[in-house]
Amino acid sequence: MKNLIGYEWKEASNGAKIEVVNPAKQEIIATVPNVTPEDVDEAVKVAKIEQKKWSKRPIHERADILYRFVDLVERDKESLAKLLSDETGKPIKEAIAEIANVKIGVRAFVERAKHLYGEYIPAGTEAGQESTIQIVTREPIGVVAAIIPFNFPSDLFCQKVPPALMMGNSIIVKPSNYNPLTLIEYVKLMLEAGVPAGCIQVLTGDGPIVGQALAAHPDVHLVSLTGSTAAGIQTMGTASKHLAHIMLELGGNDAFLFLEDGDMDLAVKETIWGRLYNGGQVCCASKRFLIHNSRKQEFIDRMKEVISKLKIGDPSKMETDMGPMINLNAAKRIEEQVNQTVAAGATIICGGKREDAYYEPTILDNVTKEMDIAKDMEVFGPVIPVIGFDNVEDAIEIANQSSFGLCGCVITKDYKKGMQIAARLECGGAVVNGSSFYRAFEMPFGGWKNSGIGNEGVLTTLQEMSRIKTIVLKNIL
Repeated sequence: MKNLIGYEWKEASNGAKIEVVNPAKQEIIATVPNVTPEDVDEAVKVAKIEQKKWSKRPIHERADILYRFVDLVERDKESLAKLLSDETGKPIKEAIAEIANVKIGVRAFVERAKHLYGEYIPAGTEAGQESTIQIVTREPIGVVAAIIPFNFPSDLFCQKVPPALMMGNSIIVKPSNYNPLTLIEYVKLMLEAGVPAGCIQVLTGDGPIVGQALAAHPDVHLVSLTGSTAAGIQTMGTASKHLAHIMLELGGNDAFLFLEDGDMDLAVKETIWGRLYNGGQVCCASKRFLIHNSRKQEFIDRMKEVISKLKIGDPSKMETDMGPMINLNAAKRIEEQVNQTVAAGATIICGGKREDAYYEPTILDNVTKEMDIAKDMEVFGPVIPVIGFDNVEDAIEIANQSSFGLCGCVITKDYKKGMQIAARLECGGAVVNGSSFYRAFEMPFGGWKNSGIGNEGVLTTLQEMSRIKTIVLKNIL
């Protein structure tokens, strides 16, 4: 597949390519360009030109174009889901669900943008301003760079691209090198829907080169990145040199607190959903399981039983519950982290084995709060480290000892206690009686501490992707 660079679909200027590999079969399924900083510069120059034109289009026209995009995705949903599953390794049923989210997310951003009205400050609100009216409007921010990771490319495309376009910006999409094919198809559908070439573009290439070239470009006005904390810190430093706005949704090591009175059926269900979905490759997955000691063995036994019935294998089959990791290196990294934790004193209850890019769902017992996995080791895979506690104060202390602060959760039948604990968790989102893996399009989603800056979602993204202008009608009355 080629990239849309400027107005044309083409290869990288130096001819370099990246192989896209099906992680389940370890087969090359396509190649994409590995673009250069010169290609990035060309893309940004065109995006700057086309943004001026696009911003003059009425909002209702932009909305109609994005509604057509939704219809086109619906038309091609079967082939898109297959492509997403093939290049990512996620089970086809999860890929189908992710493609189906397009109509939810895009429509929500469109409707919010159509009703995001300006504000009016009446004369006389402030002493000395009795004859002056102030009108507050929102204007496009300019050229937006959207850096999208491998784990939920379709969902995150919908979180970044529609709001950027609806607010009158142009956008350059930088997908993951591991699975860029679905997003390239999305850009094609955007053009078919009516977004002008150049107003939307797609660039594939090595993140440290392409992503940083976008962040460094003086005509890129906003960088929206979802990825690792290290990538976010580097991008923030690069973008700060020309005061570009940034939105960073980064890593997490979310705590799952199960209290003595918790519903065990609910806890098991939410752990399967909140830790093993997409093979555990989820930023806001529950990753540290703090279980009251009086219920810990029950939790482990129940989880072991349910895990033993999961179907791990070919992601193209509807009955498959979990496929491979995104690639072989990702699976090896999980293997290393589990081995490191076992060496520190943890015990493998089940799993703990890798075969090619597949890693078995794994339960670890005898994990203590001093271990790295209980603090800042983010395991991006299907690993359930269990940490026992005797009182809630200890559990909250362990939950908050991480440098990450994306999300967290608590399971208890006492909603008052659940609310009190949720309020004390040092994170951007806290779920009572559900796993931390919760992200509705409407909600503001973002982390505290090393988990990010800014909030993404229908409630907040449109404001993040625009600039405020105050028009003053001085002494008009």
